[in-house]
Amino acid sequence: MKEIVFVTDFVCPYCIVAKAALKEALKETGISAKIITQPYELTEEPNERVDTYHDEERKIRYRVLEEPSRQLGLDAKFPPAVSPRPYTRLAFEGFHFAQGQGCADAYSDLMYHAYFIDEKDIGDLDVLTQLAGSLGLNQSEFKEALVSGKYAAKEKEAVAYAKNELQVGCVPTLYIDGKQITLQEYTKEELIRLLQQ
Repeated sequence: MKEIVFVTDFVCPYCIVAKAALKEALKETGISAKIITQPYELTEEPNERVDTYHDEERKIRYRVLEEPSRQLGLDAKFPPAVSPRPYTRLAFEGFHFAQGQGCADAYSDLMYHAYFIDEKDIGDLDVLTQLAGSLGLNQSEFKEALVSGKYAAKEKEAVAYAKNELQVGCVPTLYIDGKQITLQEYTKEELIRLLQQ
């Protein structure tokens, strides 16, 4: 079994496409893998949030994702109409909660979907609580964990690990059995090649 560390932020457009491509590549090759989500917040509080929705240069850069996204059947908006781009600290604290309930991967996929497809503000506590409920998580326990900051230290450590220990400079960055991979095409075919190397 391969171990894949997927360094990501839920508001990174390249990440939603890469994750979908990775899952399809694993399915097609029959390779079994443990995917470990490694949090990386693109904008840490209290840094000023970025308005990706009105950024024409970004929209041009994101065009590289349109064809891979279409092939993967993702009806994603690059960028979504959520302005400014949300902080993701709370969403990741929710991820740590979901991890404890055994549904971290489903939670991660839901965050990408909520932001890029449904254009929801995943920085909003009530939005996150509602999404957690849709996964069958206990909403009051989830909300209490986020309000109390139960996972705040764990999330801070996770981001520090990605930035200082792994020295990741961009997301997604993948580690397949310890080997660092940076994607170029974000396609299923590219992931198949990398998995089979």
